[in-house]
Amino acid sequence: MLDFDELRELAADVRVFVDIADDKAEALRAVIAAYDVVLAIFPSQEGMGLHVIKGKAILEGIASSRTTAMYSHTAIAVPDLEHAEVLKLLTAPVEQRLAA
Repeated sequence: MLDFDELRELAADVRVFVDIADDKAEALRAVIAAYDVVLAIFPSQEGMGLHVIKGKAILEGIASSRTTAMYSHTAIAVPDLEHAEVLKLLTAPVEQRLAA
């Protein structure tokens, strides 16, 4: 089960990491590459929205098998769902970007 407070803290850590980097785009790519699952969090009508940037297959596998498999995860704060979708597209492997 995901803890929204933990996700907010992870997103704050990522924000600091990216903010202090000289190359912010490279820092963001490094964060996404470093984790198995990366979630975008954003304000929504329900309080917090989530969008999977990376690791959807891992989460689906865990949900369908009801296992408690270990995986690394982090969160990135974005202003809205549209930004989350663009971030997912921009950080996808080249083959997936070309197919889109």
